Amino acid sequence: MTATTASHTPAESPDMRKLASASLIGTTLEWYEFTIYNTMAALIFNKVFFPSFDPLVGIILAFSTYAVGYVSRPFGGVLFGHLGDKLGRRFVLVATLVLMGVTTLLMGLLPTYETIGIASPILLVLLRFVQGVALGGEWAGAVLLSVEHGRQDRRGLNASFTQMGPSAGTLIATAVIALVTLSLSDQDFLAWGWRIPFILSVVLVIFGLWIRRGVEETPMFKEMEEHNTKAEAPIGEVLGQHWRRLVVAGGVRIGSDVLYALVVVFILTYVTQVLNLPRSLALTAVLVGAGFNALAVPLFGLLSDKIGRRPVYAFGALGGVVWAFAFFVLLDTREPLMIVLGATVGLLFHAAMYGPQAAFIVEQFPTHVRYSGASLAYTFAGVVGGGFAPLIIATLFQRYGTTTAISLYVVAALAITLTMLAVARETYRAHLSE
Repeated sequence: MTATTASHTPAESPDMRKLASASLIGTTLEWYEFTIYNTMAALIFNKVFFPSFDPLVGIILAFSTYAVGYVSRPFGGVLFGHLGDKLGRRFVLVATLVLMGVTTLLMGLLPTYETIGIASPILLVLLRFVQGVALGGEWAGAVLLSVEHGRQDRRGLNASFTQMGPSAGTLIATAVIALVTLSLSDQDFLAWGWRIPFILSVVLVIFGLWIRRGVEETPMFKEMEEHNTKAEAPIGEVLGQHWRRLVVAGGVRIGSDVLYALVVVFILTYVTQVLNLPRSLALTAVLVGAGFNALAVPLFGLLSDKIGRRPVYAFGALGGVVWAFAFFVLLDTREPLMIVLGATVGLLFHAAMYGPQAAFIVEQFPTHVRYSGASLAYTFAGVVGGGFAPLIIATLFQRYGTTTAISLYVVAALAITLTMLAVARETYRAHLSE
């Protein structure tokens, strides 16, 4: 596709709105499922799947199964990245959506430790692994769906539709969990109510399939098929010829993932287990923060189209460094308004990184290996950043009994992001085929 054709694709057309919805629904489902799991890992799973351990140890074990969902992502990145460059973006998007939905439904139907013993947490880990494989292949396809269809000068905005998924999914999941917890007693919620949000994911899957069935393959992939320019071994080419770009594309993601884990995941444990404040307060803080994050992500994506990916991204990372310490200062006040403010500002700094992130990552790779390259960068960085972050944060707090160690860990992750930004080339004005 030529630069002229790309630049005149109307971003506001009905087709573009449909593509935005199709890009958004997959990551919304992904983070709906992950938020449900994160919340239950912090509040419930140490009782229903790991009941024979000390409460904090049970939480750490639950977060370990959370990490499995990230460790398995590179398998999905390799498998579905290859298929995405060989068979097309649309095919992979449908397959991964179905796989995500099935695994989440099965989690909601899984017998507890009390019913089947040790087989229960083993099955939970297995389902978590399969879910991670699906998630590892979904993100890059969702981004490419809007970027390869859309205008060259709107890539930051168009790619940010996919990036709205985490906040949208977090928002929906937190609202569902809050509604269920308010409707049930603590005893009923522990006995069976925690299953409801998992089972309700089927609604998002059906809606997503309905949207994606009407989406065409991207023009850039069609052009590759017409000219027979698809890579023979896209994974091998990325690792052999584009490894420097792979390191940069993956490295910039680490800081944003760790900051997100702190603000969205660990806040639940800290507010309820350490400060002994109501669960509803922690959920409200996440809910409000996620709402502002969802609104801010496309604005920062659009801003990166105007002034570049790197300065917008760096602003979020530097803000996150400050907030790694300020976050706990606000939480320790025990004031509801301050706790909500802590989550909201933290998620705004995250949005400044997350808005331009998708465009920045896919712009590192040429069309014929773009799905593979973006998938590998996203999934391997996810293991290093987000996958172990809740586990590391909980372990640091258990060992040192202070939040300073946690804040320093977050700063170290953001330092990696800033380093990668410093050595990266600016890509917002380059043609996507370069």
